Amino acid sequence: MEIREYVETVGRRAREASRYIARADSNAKNQALRSIAQSIRREAGVLIEANQRDLAAARAAGLESAMLDRLTLSEKGIAAMAEGVDQIATLPDPVGEISELKIRPSGIQVGKMRVPLGVVGIIYEARPNVTADAAALCLKSGNAAILRGGSEAIECNRAIARLVHEGLQSAGLPADVVQVIDTTDRAAVGHLVTMRQYVDVIVPRGGKGLISRLLAEARVPMIQHLDGNCHVYLDDDADADKALRIVENAKTQRYGTCNTAESLLVARSVAVRLLPPVASMLTSKGVELRGCPETLLLVSGAKPATEEDYAAEFLAPVISVKVVAGLDEAIGHINHYGSHHTETIVTENYSNAMRFLREVDSASVMVNASTRFADGFEYGLGAEIGISTDKIHARGPVGLEGLTSQKWIVLGNGQVRS
Repeated sequence: MEIREYVETVGRRAREASRYIARADSNAKNQALRSIAQSIRREAGVLIEANQRDLAAARAAGLESAMLDRLTLSEKGIAAMAEGVDQIATLPDPVGEISELKIRPSGIQVGKMRVPLGVVGIIYEARPNVTADAAALCLKSGNAAILRGGSEAIECNRAIARLVHEGLQSAGLPADVVQVIDTTDRAAVGHLVTMRQYVDVIVPRGGKGLISRLLAEARVPMIQHLDGNCHVYLDDDADADKALRIVENAKTQRYGTCNTAESLLVARSVAVRLLPPVASMLTSKGVELRGCPETLLLVSGAKPATEEDYAAEFLAPVISVKVVAGLDEAIGHINHYGSHHTETIVTENYSNAMRFLREVDSASVMVNASTRFADGFEYGLGAEIGISTDKIHARGPVGLEGLTSQKWIVLGNGQVRS
């Protein structure tokens, strides 16, 4: 079967399955989710073996360290994946929820009902946990899912897909509710993102190259973010211990994630006190600092930052550093150079914290917390299907509500318009 014909067949089956899952009751969906979680725990060893095969092939192909980090699935990661699916089962089902019901002068009642989007296509690189997360979120929100993982994770994705199908069938739901594109041919992606007759929305998860390609080729609407240049700002009233702890976690816990801090801003009034110990901590962990002239005077070994560095998503042990006059310059810098993903301020000043929350134009804005919390699981969404930096429909980590839309409903009792 040719690639186009194969992808269209998957799309047709997904459209048919979407009509079935849209009307499935919460009990059936939750039963399927609990079964999937149990299967993931039971087959942890099988998933580790599949992941090891993927990793061996990825190393042989010369994949960079950031991609290998995303690809690696540990026992802890498998446990978290199962817990995420279980958590989704406990969340309220958004489908059919009626809100904002009001009686109009004519006597009709007008409100909104939350409904599934239909068929969601997810295109992602590395991270095999996305297969389970996306399947679970689409299932609970009443959507059919078409999953196209990267070729580097094909073995693990296939193994997880088998467990998802097992869970669906145990609850009496069609296996076509979740389909994995079982080819590594890049042409499959090109066809998937143009099938408006079968796919309602595309969610890309991957590097800037993938998302740039999809932005150029897609005819199906997308929920996406291009990159993650996240900032930590140490305010005039920052607590030194919190500053050190937050910068360490935000930058060094993992280098290959979109919510990792890539830029550090420090208020001039506290730079002499806070920047040297923070820089020493980062240097001790092998992080390269690229800073402004004031940074170079305070931090030995720092390299001069370029204009490109301030806008970069390094995905590596590198961070840009700039000393700023204060809150106004910090907010201006973030809104100019940032990717509108996640930013945090470290401060004990309530007014500055509230200004930062209001004025920073990003999908997630934090006070005294690591940017690494910008995650669907940490936000209580169970998991996330992706992160959106768009301003329409969904913004930030996208969970169940982001995979639904609202339609107007009218309840009458024979009224006619005069």
